[in-house]
Amino acid sequence: MHIVAGTASNLSTSAFAAMAHYRYRVFVEKLGWKLANDGVTELDQFDRDDTLYVMARERDARLSGVARLLPTDRPYLLSDVFPDLLDGRPPPRSAKVWELSRFAVTDLDASNAATQSLSDASCRALALLDVVMRLAAFGGADELITVSPLGVERILRRAGIVAHRMGRPVRLNQHFVYACRIEIEPSMRSRSCFRSVL
Repeated sequence: MHIVAGTASNLSTSAFAAMAHYRYRVFVEKLGWKLANDGVTELDQFDRDDTLYVMARERDARLSGVARLLPTDRPYLLSDVFPDLLDGRPPPRSAKVWELSRFAVTDLDASNAATQSLSDASCRALALLDVVMRLAAFGGADELITVSPLGVERILRRAGIVAHRMGRPVRLNQHFVYACRIEIEPSMRSRSCFRSVL
């Protein structure tokens, strides 16, 4: 896995377009989310000049993962779209707290996807999450917040990642989601499944 990261202004036009197309294929086509799109790409109001994108590429340059990072001292998804997940608490507003959204790790190539085990997929997702945490920490973040499917909570706990619910889970599109706060800790950077990726 090769990592590419940057904002819209310092990513190549082709890299940015590939990221937006990958998001369309994952979130709109595969998961069926009702998101604004043009039939090819998926972008929203939080895809701004200051948004940091992280992409995982395979050796043949195919994307196999994406993530989006935003400091919470500017508009962000949880605050503006999902405040109900906070049980009436005010959303974080701090340059030290960054939001992780549009996080996905999946090989959209059917021949490879069929052979990828669940444990391998989880390890690759945790490896990308580790990269995301490193980049956020480098940018000054102490923690990440995210809106996640409830099943992610178990994956984080098993990996030893310190994460906390920010409110009760809510049923959305036949799935339970919740707001999650993830502490950025140095100990997360030595997990064995990251070593062969980074």
